[in-house]
Amino acid sequence: MSEQQNELPEREEMDFDVVIVGAGPAGLAAAIRLRQLAQEADRELSVVVLEKGGEVGAHILSGAVIDPIGLDKLIPDWRARGAPVETPVSEDRFLYLGPAGDVRIPNLLMPPLMSNHGNYIVSLGNLCRWLGEMAEGLGVEVYPGFAAAEILTDEEGRVVGVATGDMGLDREGRPGPNFMRGMALKARYTLIAEGARGSLAKELIKRFDLAKGRSPQKYGIGLKELWEVRPEYHRPGLVQHTMGWPLDNRTGGGSFLYHFGENLVSVGFVVHLDYRNPRLSPYEEFQRFKTHPAIAPQFEGGKRIGYGARAIVEGGWQSVPRLIFPGGALIGCAAGFLNVPRIKGSHNAILTGMMAAEAAFAAIAEGRAHDRLDAYERAYERSSVARELKKVRNVKPLWSRFGTLGGLVLGGAEMWLNTLFPFLGHTLRHKKADHETLLPAAKCRPISYPKPDGVLTFDRLTNVAFSGTNHAEDQPVHLKVADPTLQRASEYEVYGGPSARYCPAGVYEWVEEGGALRFQINAQNCVHCKTCDIKDPNQNITWTVPQGGEGPAYAGM
Repeated sequence: MSEQQNELPEREEMDFDVVIVGAGPAGLAAAIRLRQLAQEADRELSVVVLEKGGEVGAHILSGAVIDPIGLDKLIPDWRARGAPVETPVSEDRFLYLGPAGDVRIPNLLMPPLMSNHGNYIVSLGNLCRWLGEMAEGLGVEVYPGFAAAEILTDEEGRVVGVATGDMGLDREGRPGPNFMRGMALKARYTLIAEGARGSLAKELIKRFDLAKGRSPQKYGIGLKELWEVRPEYHRPGLVQHTMGWPLDNRTGGGSFLYHFGENLVSVGFVVHLDYRNPRLSPYEEFQRFKTHPAIAPQFEGGKRIGYGARAIVEGGWQSVPRLIFPGGALIGCAAGFLNVPRIKGSHNAILTGMMAAEAAFAAIAEGRAHDRLDAYERAYERSSVARELKKVRNVKPLWSRFGTLGGLVLGGAEMWLNTLFPFLGHTLRHKKADHETLLPAAKCRPISYPKPDGVLTFDRLTNVAFSGTNHAEDQPVHLKVADPTLQRASEYEVYGGPSARYCPAGVYEWVEEGGALRFQINAQNCVHCKTCDIKDPNQNITWTVPQGGEGPAYAGM
């Protein structure tokens, strides 16, 4: 601990039965279920949810088409209570795109698990706002604008809570005139629901070796725009997915396009982060995708009203780490329960949040604290979540091994086989972590991207303005580069500076000053996607939480 840190005042402490980090579907479901159980048993139970966004839902970004099975179990009367889940899927399309045309894959050929019949198109951010209201109505304390920055442990190394970050530090990390020490929130159990690649989950997985024996976790970057389109082009309930162009056959990814609400269309693009060419820009591929003849006409005369990006967890069944550690558990996308072929994870997040809540409640009722919630891990292993992920466990590895076309055929056959013969036991492992897949820039072809037209396609900084992102400039940079020399010698000189291309918000630049190159970090642009933490070839960049409440302010996303 530095002398400066020793001089800081002691943190104030608050004690709870359960502390939950993250007000997404998993965290809020866990909080709601804990309070439901407490009311049913007529017991006192204190539950708090910390959310780094300025309000619940501010940092939530998803397509989203949701399977309602999670909501049905958590709040069976959600329809009567006015949940913002109002657009049922009416049409389901899957296209393979070429440079100038498309081929529609008949729905009859699609595995049953891929059907969206009975699902709903939603704004997941709005749904989380509603879940936050439900949680508060049950007595949960929800604190938006407070970023959990540190794991607290006891002398035995057990997790006993978290601490929020200090506020009001200047650029050099010194207390400024508005300095406020972070708060220590102690709990019998701490549930981590930060979403993909959360900073605390990453630390806990490493500290307790939770990924031992698992395949490397895999990720994608998802980019999304929200559009208001002309009424004649709006088809409420249309769900359309594509693979193929503009990505080449060796680069995995695809698109989604969902019509919902009042003339709203969510359009997004996912690039798997195991891509090899460091000259590729996921953001530019997204913009280019919108110009395809099968896509562009839907946006004629419309206007883009929102933008965002975030990492998504793609490793699946074989990459799910151990879920428990002394004093708590990982839930939702912090553990990686996304079903990649379905592009759905919110139902699994809700269900795993409920499982962890039930295990924690039972443990507290027995007078326990700070031990392992084995009942949660056992519940997951025999749950519908594990069965669903196991059915599709080989799809992502097949895409990685055989490319888009081969992987599409083999992955589809694999899902059919696992539907018809669920006892099949073979599992393909993921061979490499995503940061290990880049080739040196000298071995890869340059990619020429068209200039944005400002009507259908946009530059990154213009789009970032539509994310509501804001960070105070006079604060410590929350993106940490461990070795600046290594960043120059490897990330730039070997790989051609891919950080300037994989970041969807223009955070990273290699700037020439007086004949020398400088790695510039525009941290105020960061939309908290965490792609840099995942894809940097040397794992030399670490994403940490900024001051609470800062970052994107997504509306209706």
